[in-house]
Amino acid sequence: MIEKIMLDYLNDALTAPVYMERPVNPPREYVIIQKTGSSKRNQICSSTLAFQSYSSSLYEAALLNEVVKNAVENAVTLPEISSAKLNSDYNFTNTAAKQYRYQAVFDITHYQEAN
Repeated sequence: MIEKIMLDYLNDALTAPVYMERPVNPPREYVIIQKTGSSKRNQICSSTLAFQSYSSSLYEAALLNEVVKNAVENAVTLPEISSAKLNSDYNFTNTAAKQYRYQAVFDITHYQEAN
């Protein structure tokens, strides 16, 4: 599962913790991974993943977003990942909850895991 591969990889690559859902007691700074779409052809998968970078200020969320983007681009060093292309990134602050965040969306080409 690409989400688990990226979760494990980013938890090793980043100083901020990475989750698949918002923790009950979130730290000051963290990242959430969400899969927004996928396809498969000839056992080669393509997935769109969103990486939401949360922090205590807009500036710090933007800085974390840059670190996340760099780490995701370097995920091509993993044997399961053949391509990681930035689709878009932007300020994604949750104004209702007053939480600063940025979101980076990547199109990732990866190999299907053997069952």
